[in-house]
Amino acid sequence: MSGNLARTLIASHLVAGAMTPGTEIAIRIDQTLTQDATGTVVMQELEALALDRSRTEVSVQYVDHNLLQTDEKNAEDHEYLRTAAQRFGLWFSKAGNGVSHPTHMQRFGVPGKTLAGSDSHTPAAGSLGMLAIGVGGLEVALAISGQPLHLRMPKIWGVRLEGELPQWCSAKDVILEMLRRHGVSGGIERIIEYHGPGLAGLSAMDRHVIANMGAELGATTTVFPSDEAVRAFLRAEGREGDWVELAAGPGAEYDIEETIDLSTLEPLIAKPSSPGAVVPVREVAGTAITQAVIGSSANPGLRDFAMAAAMVAGRQTVPQVSLDVNPTSREILTDLTRMGAVTDLVEAGARIHQAGCLGCIGMGQAPAAGRNSLRTMPRNFPGRSGTREDSVWLCSPETAAASALTGVITDPREWARTVGMDYPKLELPVRASVNTAMLVPPLEPERARLVRPVKGPNISSLPELTPLPDRIVGPVLLKLGDDISTDAISPAGARALPYRSNIPKLAMFAFTPIDETYPERAQRVSDTGHFVVAGENYGQGSSREHAAITPRYLGLRVVIAKSFARIHWQNLANFGVLALEFEDPADYDRIDRDDVLGLLDLHAIARVTTLEVLDMSKESTFTVRHRLSPRQVRDVLAGGLIPRLAARGLAFEDEDAGNSDDISAC
Repeated sequence: MSGNLARTLIASHLVAGAMTPGTEIAIRIDQTLTQDATGTVVMQELEALALDRSRTEVSVQYVDHNLLQTDEKNAEDHEYLRTAAQRFGLWFSKAGNGVSHPTHMQRFGVPGKTLAGSDSHTPAAGSLGMLAIGVGGLEVALAISGQPLHLRMPKIWGVRLEGELPQWCSAKDVILEMLRRHGVSGGIERIIEYHGPGLAGLSAMDRHVIANMGAELGATTTVFPSDEAVRAFLRAEGREGDWVELAAGPGAEYDIEETIDLSTLEPLIAKPSSPGAVVPVREVAGTAITQAVIGSSANPGLRDFAMAAAMVAGRQTVPQVSLDVNPTSREILTDLTRMGAVTDLVEAGARIHQAGCLGCIGMGQAPAAGRNSLRTMPRNFPGRSGTREDSVWLCSPETAAASALTGVITDPREWARTVGMDYPKLELPVRASVNTAMLVPPLEPERARLVRPVKGPNISSLPELTPLPDRIVGPVLLKLGDDISTDAISPAGARALPYRSNIPKLAMFAFTPIDETYPERAQRVSDTGHFVVAGENYGQGSSREHAAITPRYLGLRVVIAKSFARIHWQNLANFGVLALEFEDPADYDRIDRDDVLGLLDLHAIARVTTLEVLDMSKESTFTVRHRLSPRQVRDVLAGGLIPRLAARGLAFEDEDAGNSDDISAC
């Protein structure tokens, strides 16, 4: 396929491989992004890799997820991240400065650059014409160390936008329409590239909303052109000099093509508990709610908050509803304040929280059990809100604001007709309130080398990762269904996330949203190892590599599934867990929990892609296959990428890219 922007961006950064869908390629990374929920492990990995200094153009460590300091743990992690950023030459964004994705877009995003982030919503930067990919933390650590990023070459999915959004619809309804059509696995091994005349009505931050939630489709990333809308955004941020025009060429071709007529859209909402369970708001109107939350990286723009403020101005939320507002950056909070929008929100009963992710990751704002919570956030997986029996719906700011005023899910078009309100004409500032005071620049190399990262008692080292044995005989400790998310494997929320730097402690939460007995049962068979069996799209959602590390710490060596989500599949290989797929999906139905499985001659994965599994409990066999590249096979056999590098004396020798880079020589 020639002429499309995604392939052009990949070609300009290609280090190794052919751009044939399904084959492994390696690309050069210009920028990296880490946040505090994943960054502590990344910094531990940089220490294990003996890195002297970042080798990217820009690397930034954000503190945006775990901002609640209910005890000393989060404060200790923040200090560790600050001092580690000093040591390795990274920018550091202080707690309260903002959510990583919109803040990075405001301050560091540059059209045409590549960005690897240890957060699955990193593709939000595709709104600026960047090639931005969410990956596991170890891959970001390697990118910071100057190594290329390996991935399977995706197909390019061209989505042509036509028409103009109707009043009371916004960018959130565009991505919800994509999820309504294709579900949470419709974008696997694809890059979504939006093009067409409908782009003219979407600002850069509108595009951020759409690119951000491409992750919920399972897409590798999302790409928009860098056009006048991007130029206007960078001009408002005082960075017009970073603008470069980028677009698909005439007659661009795509592997998959689709069209959305924006003028036909209506307000949409995702029902509990999947981003793919999308229906029109009118179909569920009248359902009682007790919470509406506006903010997060999925609706981060000034326009999103200003629209909600305009709707509630001079009105009052109903008594049974908590309207929570998470400003997504210090800059946006400043602009909202100067516009008077914060006053409108506060007088209407809204609770204003600090700039950060917070409720999106279950760190505060947890709803009452079994009560409906409307959120403009990207995910509503069970328990992600911090409440185990939650009922979270995903919607636009317009729907959230209208519903907060009525106490029931409300179509904003119907609400406007009822109260006689015209569609607001927002007057947004031409220049943003740029304030870089909370961005700490990297230290000079000479000073950085003197810094020793500060580790509190809750910060452990990475666990020892032993090689994959040639023979594994062990029980199936869990048999899981389809679309198991990383939130179910390594849960978010205020109970678990403060242990993100303490793998032994965090491991005690592994799989507990599904089965609270798993950690204890895994420890009992830790010497022999065990299996997990799952359905389709195993490991969807967050990029957090804790979902690979903590079960591995408890003895998991093999996952057999019908299919895997991209990032988690790679994370498993990075930490020495063998990901296998059923050759015949019907074999999944023949396995029960506690069956004892046997895999013999495992080291044969270096030569073959299919293996025979013995079900010793049922005295039967079935066939599985792996899709690992030779590079990934070497990692799995060594017990993980870090042990393989350690065995080579920490010499970064990229066998596939044909180059070498000795970290010890820094």
